[in-house]
Order: sequence, then C-alpha cells, then structure tokens
Amino acid sequence: MVYVHVPFCRSFCSYCDFYSEVACAGRDAEAIEAYAGFLCREASSRRDEILATLDVDTLYFGGGTPSVLPPSVLARILRALPADRFSEFTVEVNPEDILEKGADYVRALVDMGVDRISMGVQSFDDGILGKMHRRHTSEGARRAFGILREAGVRNISMDLIFGGFGMDCECLDRTLDILLSLGPEHVSAYQLSIEEGSALAGLAEKGLYAETPDSECAEQYALVCRRLSSAGYGHYEISNWSRAGFRAVHNSAYWKRLPYVGLGPSAHSFDGVRRSWNSCGLASWTAGSESIGPAEAREETIMLGLRTSDGIVPDVCDALTVDRLLSEGLLVRCGDAGSRVRIPEDRFFISDSIVEMLV
Repeated sequence: MVYVHVPFCRSFCSYCDFYSEVACAGRDAEAIEAYAGFLCREASSRRDEILATLDVDTLYFGGGTPSVLPPSVLARILRALPADRFSEFTVEVNPEDILEKGADYVRALVDMGVDRISMGVQSFDDGILGKMHRRHTSEGARRAFGILREAGVRNISMDLIFGGFGMDCECLDRTLDILLSLGPEHVSAYQLSIEEGSALAGLAEKGLYAETPDSECAEQYALVCRRLSSAGYGHYEISNWSRAGFRAVHNSAYWKRLPYVGLGPSAHSFDGVRRSWNSCGLASWTAGSESIGPAEAREETIMLGLRTSDGIVPDVCDALTVDRLLSEGLLVRCGDAGSRVRIPEDRFFISDSIVEMLV
C-alpha cells in the first residue's frame, strides 16, 4: 500500500500542523511540477519497496490538499508507480476545490482510477468554519458533495471535528443533521487537539483560546456515536464509521501494522521492522529511520488494535490485567468464540487510559 503526501494548501487551517506550503495550480505551477518530478524519481528508486507492500494494493493521496493538483500531475505520479490499478484509490479534497473545478475535474479523477474521495468538511456551521480558517461555507460543502455524486463517486468519506471553537452539542447536532441528509458512505470524526506549531497553539499561548473541557468533549463524542449508529453506520475504529462494505481499507491496514510506503516530503513508511520518514521540502527530501524492537512492536499492536472494533488477541497482554478489565467492563470479548478482546464503544473516549494498563 502506498501513501503520497501532497504538501500544498491554498491556505492554512488554524488547527493544522502538517507540513504544507501555500500554493495553487496556476500561480505555483513551477513548484508543483518540481515536486512531482522529485516524487516520481523517488517512486522509481523505491520500486521494490512498493511492490513488497502491494498485498494490500491501496493508494492514498493525502496532504496538504491533493485537490490543489491538476489531474495531469496526479496522472504523472500515478504512471511512476509500479502498478496502474488499485483496489482502493483515495484522494483527499477540499470543498472549495471541487466547487471551483467542477464535475469535469472529478470525472478526470474517476477516469484515472480514483474510487474513493475523502472530503474535509469539518463542520456545517459557518461560524465554526470561520474560526477554523476553512475557505468553504456550509452551503458550499453541500454543493461540493452534490458535484462528487453527479460525477459518479459512490464512496465518499467526510471529515468532522468536534470539541472546540465554541461548539456545543446543539451546534454539533445540526452539523450531523446535514451530514446524515447527504448520506456519505464513511465518516471520520476527530476531537480537536492543539498541535504545536499551529496557529491555534499560538492563540492558546497568548490566552486567546481555551480548550474545551474533557467532559464536554465526551458528551459531543457520545452524540456522534449515537447519531451515526442510529443512521446505520458501523463504528469500526475510534474516529471512524462506515456503511456496510465501506470501511477504509487503506487506513485499516495501518491499524493492523501492515507494511506501507510513504512518498513525498514528511511522509512515513513501515516495512514491518523498520520505520522511516522523509524530511520536509518541495524540491528534495531525505530519509531517516529507526528499528522497531519487540517491546515497541507489542505496544503498537495493543495500542492500534484496541482503537478498532476488531480488538486484539489477549495473549499479547498480561492475563490477570485482561481478566480484571473484562470484569470492570473496560474490555469485552469479540471475534469467533470470544477469541479477541476490544474496548466497548461507550469506553472508547477513555481508550488511552485503558491501553496504558495493558502495555
């Protein structure tokens, strides 16, 4: 499986700390072409690594904002990969790019094999969107969704953020009303966190922004769980829900610790025993790496597995601790004949503390 990092955004959201540069396809065509050229050379040089990960043959363009790139650049990168078709091909988009470029742009993506779109909506409240420094409006996000459908996209994921910017349960409930009326196949909902280096972190340091109390965040998370469950979405990972048959195959492989190759600046890779990462930069980037020892591998298996509804095999944990957590309702049995254990949905919000007891 392959991840391609696209380090371009037309503007920066207040909460984001991912590596990105301000760019748009017309004004910054030279920088985009330079990035694409270097990425294609990286893909060629890592051909054997990529082929070794294609047991899970997924491709994911993330960012940044991949929808900044014109189809010609996406197609150029695709030609550099040692596979021309993928069982799941996801591209992240922002609503304003879809509105500006229209259905023809989306059809071009579909024609090159894109079968899954992940759209960063975050909220359907214009006041909240303004505080996030998002460039779209609620109405614009709805129109963008319609364009995706019109162009033939039948697997759409939508991102939401809760627990910040003055949002309360009533406001979140209205956002969920609109989301459910649209009916995406997949939903990702994340609790806002203040990331070092983000604009929001700067505001917090100056006392201009205060984090939402955990108790309020827990209420909002419970609301998301209830509304999506009632609408028929399966809660298969702490932050992810899907209709039957629409789990994110690519992201699910991360939680199983399967090998993947990350291409582009700041992208990470994993071959099963070694984790590597690229530095930041548009025209070139270098790699660093570290080996993952047995103890760290065990911790990752527990931490990542317990994020999901599939859970883990309890043998990787202390048996007495597992039995105690089962008796306290912090774990429940799942899988064939109860062969696995998982965190129940109503305890997902405190999953970090449960994992700490097991690692």
